Amino acid sequence: MDQESRRVSLKWKIGGTFAGVMLLLGLFVLVAVYQVTKNALRDQLDQRVLLLANTLSDAAAGHIAGGNLLAVHALARKYTLLDGVAFAFIENSKGEVIVHTLGDFPPELQPGLPITGQRQPYRRELSLSGRAVYATGVPILEGQLGAVHVGFWVDTVEKEIQRTLLPLVGIMAIVPLIGALISFLLAYWIVRPIVGLTEIADKVTMGDLETSVSGKCVTSRDEIGDLARSLERMRSSLKAAMLRLGRETA
Repeated sequence: MDQESRRVSLKWKIGGTFAGVMLLLGLFVLVAVYQVTKNALRDQLDQRVLLLANTLSDAAAGHIAGGNLLAVHALARKYTLLDGVAFAFIENSKGEVIVHTLGDFPPELQPGLPITGQRQPYRRELSLSGRAVYATGVPILEGQLGAVHVGFWVDTVEKEIQRTLLPLVGIMAIVPLIGALISFLLAYWIVRPIVGLTEIADKVTMGDLETSVSGKCVTSRDEIGDLARSLERMRSSLKAAMLRLGRETA
C-alpha cells in the first residue's frame, strides 16, 4: 500500500507540475489574447463609429448649405435607427444645435463640444438617461457649417465585443485543459517503467534473482534504459556470486 501511494505521488508530482505550468501559461496567453483582441475590436468599432459620423457629415453638408433643415432632421433620424446609435445631433458654426433626435436636448451634451477648422474627430464618454454613451463628433466642411455628433450606447458596443470574444475565449480555454490531460498521460508514461524496475528491485532484495530485466526498458536509449541495464547487471552479478558461493560451500 505504501509502495502504491509512492507511485501515485510520483505521478501526481510530475503530472501536477506539468499541468500547473500548462494552466499558468494558458491563463497568461488567454488574458493577453483577450486584451489584445478586445483592444483591436474596440479600435474597429471606433473606426465604424467615425465612418458613420463622417458619412452623416458629408450627407448633411448639402442640406445645411441649402437651409433644408427638414431634410437634415430626416437624415439624422434615419441614422439613429441603426443598431446601437443613441442619438445624433448637428450644430452650426456658432455652436447652436439646429437638429437633434432627442425629445428634450439634454444639457450634459452641450458642454465641451469643440468646433475645429480641421477634419479631425473627437471622442468622449458621458452618461445619458443613466446609460453610458460613447460620443463622436466630426466637423462639417472643416467646421464651416458646424459639426455632426453621434452617440453610441456603450453597453451595446460592449455586448458586441463580448459576443465576438466569448467563442474565442472558450476555444482557448480548452487548450490548457487538454494540455493538463496530456501532462498526466505523459506522467503515467514516464512513471510506468520506473514502477516496473522498482518491482524487480524489490524482488532482488527479497532473494529472487531469476526475474531478469527485459523489455523496452533495457533497449531504451535514455536514463531509464541506463537504470534498467544497471539493475540487470547487478542482478546477474548477484546471481553469479550466489552460484559461486554455493559451489564453494558444497
